[in-house]
Amino acid sequence: MTASRIFSVAAVAALASFGAQANDLYGTDFEAGFQSTRTRAEVRAEAVQAVAHFKNFDVASTGDSAPSNVSRAAVRADALTAARAGAIATGNRS
Repeated sequence: MTASRIFSVAAVAALASFGAQANDLYGTDFEAGFQSTRTRAEVRAEAVQAVAHFKNFDVASTGDSAPSNVSRAAVRADALTAARAGAIATGNRS
């Protein structure tokens, strides 16, 4: 090996070791100094209460939706027609 190659490998190794030791530079240890003012039971009770309203999951369980008048075969046929016509967005366009 030439001297320049040895020097470049040593420089890369030194930069990597400095980067590995830089975990305290930008507030990565921020959470360690945090002291909570609420109990675990309070947080869990609030989470249980919030789950009932998250993305309207409770609407599906009430059964308030109207029954469909379209058969499964008709929906599949419409989907096949739309797919062949290129009317269904796919990939990054959807």
